[in-house]
Amino acid sequence: MTPTANYEVVQLDTLDPTRCPCGWSRRAFADPAESKASVHLVEILEDARTHYHKTLTETYIVLEGEGYLELDGERIPLQPLTTVKIHPGCRHRAVGKLKVLNIVLPVFDPEDEWFD
Repeated sequence: MTPTANYEVVQLDTLDPTRCPCGWSRRAFADPAESKASVHLVEILEDARTHYHKTLTETYIVLEGEGYLELDGERIPLQPLTTVKIHPGCRHRAVGKLKVLNIVLPVFDPEDEWFD
């Protein structure tokens, strides 16, 4: 990125993956000092853990695969282009082999992952 540019470009699939409760996440625009939201390319694994966030709102956009989201105990079927907004406090996990674009507001904070 050019320091004086009025935009940023990131190639999500080239970012280093980070382990997360759902699988592996490649996170862009994750600096809270410079961004209001972060964007994650998430590869869901079969062993996704149920968790929640106290302050984060997540919007999942399914890019590939089929499965379901468990949202506060309810199963929501997923297929490509299913889009789900997950509010703070909603216990959730994805099940199935999926690739998801996740838009997180405010910027993702690893300290805001909670498990029962």
